[in-house]
Amino acid sequence: MNPANPGRKTPPNELGALLRHWRDMRGVSQLDLSFNAGVSQRHISFIESGRSVPSRQMLMDIAQTLDIPLRERNTLLLAAGYAPMYADSAWNAQEMQSVTKALGRMLRQHEPFPALVMDRYWNVLMTNESAPRFFNCFIDMAARKGPRNMLHLIFDPHGMRPFVADWETVANSLIQRVYRESVGRVVDERTRELLDALRAYPDVRADLQSAGRTSEGAASATAAMPVIPVGFVKDGQVLNYFSMVATVGTPQSVAAQELRIECMFPADDETEALHLQMIGQAAERSDSGRHHA
Repeated sequence: MNPANPGRKTPPNELGALLRHWRDMRGVSQLDLSFNAGVSQRHISFIESGRSVPSRQMLMDIAQTLDIPLRERNTLLLAAGYAPMYADSAWNAQEMQSVTKALGRMLRQHEPFPALVMDRYWNVLMTNESAPRFFNCFIDMAARKGPRNMLHLIFDPHGMRPFVADWETVANSLIQRVYRESVGRVVDERTRELLDALRAYPDVRADLQSAGRTSEGAASATAAMPVIPVGFVKDGQVLNYFSMVATVGTPQSVAAQELRIECMFPADDETEALHLQMIGQAAERSDSGRHHA
């Protein structure tokens, strides 16, 4: 245990301001938080006013009630004078080995369809063999400088953007996903910087994400489907895919909580047949290139 330093004076309202921020973000009153966390409303009021510093356990109970992400729980602990509780090591650190091995198995099992692992900022950390083969059918991925970021890949006019059917609708849905799928529904400073960088690409509307529109063509084409697919144009034909996104259950480290696994699936039988043909040809080219190297 790391008891609070009794001589430490918390900067005025630092902890209280953070707690009020999270209550406001979750739309929770002091009374509701008191009831759900098992802490008196008077005590919560004292914490927010700086008159009281909660115990480590009480602070974590409040954080759990407010569904605060692990990274931000560490910030709360530091503001209260405690040591961070959750490891913030790299995603491929030794202690993450069991998780990364499981991720590798998931990626391999999804062949011959693309699958990848990303961090909270959509940077690609791991892929199966089909993911780069798929994108190489459209552009030369080797020519793109790392680190590879899926959102930049889709938004960049020199990346996948020219091959995305109904690109503006797709871009709008991706921006909405950034907000919806952000860890703990938190749009932090780095996420805002990412969004600003995406909007800085040529011909990207500054208000992208607020419109929430789907074009009539896309709506009619997918009216009978349970999902809105993302279409990629190859040799005049549109291949339609949708994604399933998974996260690590009951994470106990910052890195584990922030990992996202995205698997692409064909949205129709025609796309599946075209995809298998395209990936098969890409694999043959790759094998031929290795033999000639």
